[in-house]
Amino acid sequence: MTGGFVREEEVTFTPNEIRFAVASSKPTIQVFHMLRFCLALILSAATAQAETKVRIAAAANLAHVIEALTTEFQNVNPHTVTEVTLGASGSLVAQITHGAPFDIFLSADMDYPRALIATNQAEATSLTPFAIGRLVLWTTNPQIKLADPESALTDSRVRRIAIAHPDTAPYGRAALETFAKLNLTTELRPKIVIGENVSQAAQFVASGNADLGFVALSLVLAPQLKDSGQWTEVPAAWHTPIIQGAVITKQGATNPAARNFLIFLQEPAARKIFARFGYHVPAHP
Repeated sequence: MTGGFVREEEVTFTPNEIRFAVASSKPTIQVFHMLRFCLALILSAATAQAETKVRIAAAANLAHVIEALTTEFQNVNPHTVTEVTLGASGSLVAQITHGAPFDIFLSADMDYPRALIATNQAEATSLTPFAIGRLVLWTTNPQIKLADPESALTDSRVRRIAIAHPDTAPYGRAALETFAKLNLTTELRPKIVIGENVSQAAQFVASGNADLGFVALSLVLAPQLKDSGQWTEVPAAWHTPIIQGAVITKQGATNPAARNFLIFLQEPAARKIFARFGYHVPAHP
């Protein structure tokens, strides 16, 4: 040893020794790659097994509240994916009857879920009222005054009144009942424009294609519309109560995630969300 350094000895290998070392390492490398591949398969299978999906058919009046509901549901059920289809309740029933792959149906009334039960397309014991909808008269025209709904409907400036399709949308039926209650059906019939569902009726008003519209309170309270126009609630005595019900479909009967979502709809967190969007919530059974 000189100058504080250790002199390294020169090491050499013969060609045969090098070939032996390389050949000896190959099985170890192959085993490593195989183990890594197997581990990836196991993790992938575990993830797929842990993650479930619930397919929700929801009435159009729930267009905004359903986002808040599914977000909260997934916060407490992180391994469940929610897939939502919106539409008029009657249209969704037709889809379910023809085999659409929905696990749970959130209707704008109780009659459509009962219709599915009657045809063995849904579980009778799962029928659950989850909210009571509120019908409002809405306009984006500041010159139309809504303090007196009857006067607003007969205002000469009102040329078009939007409602949801009464054949498939309970909010549309409630609008027609309101006209009848006020003895205005004949007078207002020429002014009625019909949306496929209550969301489309709201779009007619928002775009100016209708001067007034009968829509769900939940829609005008949504962030997208809450600062747009003015609204007044239609007295509940003027129409049949809009009691909204959920039911597990025949397909969803074997999906635990569907049952979990139905239970969630009755929990305090979901009830608070419904109240925030203007719904009344039924008393617990």
